[in-house]
Amino acid sequence: MFRNQYDTDVTTWSPAGRLFQVEYAMEAVKQGSACVGLRSRTHAVLAAANKAASELSSHQRKVFRVADHAGVALAGLTADGRVLSRFLRSECINHAFVYDAPLPVSRLALRLADKAQVCTQRSWKRPYGVGLLVAGLDESGAHLYYNCPSGNYFEYQAFAIGSRSQAAKTFLERRFEGYNDYTPDQLIKDALSAIKETLQGEKLTSSNCTVAIVGRKDDGTVEPFEMIDAKRIQEIIDSMEATEEAPASAAEAESSSMQEDKGTDAGTGTDAAPMDI
Repeated sequence: MFRNQYDTDVTTWSPAGRLFQVEYAMEAVKQGSACVGLRSRTHAVLAAANKAASELSSHQRKVFRVADHAGVALAGLTADGRVLSRFLRSECINHAFVYDAPLPVSRLALRLADKAQVCTQRSWKRPYGVGLLVAGLDESGAHLYYNCPSGNYFEYQAFAIGSRSQAAKTFLERRFEGYNDYTPDQLIKDALSAIKETLQGEKLTSSNCTVAIVGRKDDGTVEPFEMIDAKRIQEIIDSMEATEEAPASAAEAESSSMQEDKGTDAGTGTDAAPMDI
């Protein structure tokens, strides 16, 4: 990906009007482990695939709590993600101290985008090589934002980033129209299903994924941002697998019964009448 003299400085534009170091940072996001976010009217869910660097090492955290009403999931350089998550945590604390109210999620995403954008216009800095999914809850409901290393940010109903995220996006695109009315458990199941699409045949278990949720209950009380424990995740995965196996076993039983019926008909049938010539 070497671009000659046009990628030695983040402020050097190529003749085609591109900043290659920013594009390299966006490529780092594509190489990171997959993360998925989706939301309904009242809840937002973040899920991430836990991918260890080697068999002898543990995985790095990909989901971070920012405040009681917000959290982030990241793909790319985890070290950059930890720095940005601490920045977001500090912003939420300062806003709560001054205004005695939680920082709106849209403003949280904007401040993160502004911090990332500064690194695209200073020659002594480099862009953050991490993309973040920001999920949270405020007075207007649940929100999900994607923040790009370029400083752009977008709000989504559901989104996926990281390696092999296109498979998860395809899954989410088929189902996102009904997410507004989903229950928290349905959102978690779809998040796990989307993560499963990115594993390329690897079995989904509670040890290779992380799920977090934030939302508002029916009585108006807020459910703080929290990680779902591994036991509950495994129970949900087991129920999903049982649901998938039930139609398959029913189809096998039906096909076997049809074959038996065909065999019986063949044994008791009469010879066909000769054709008149």
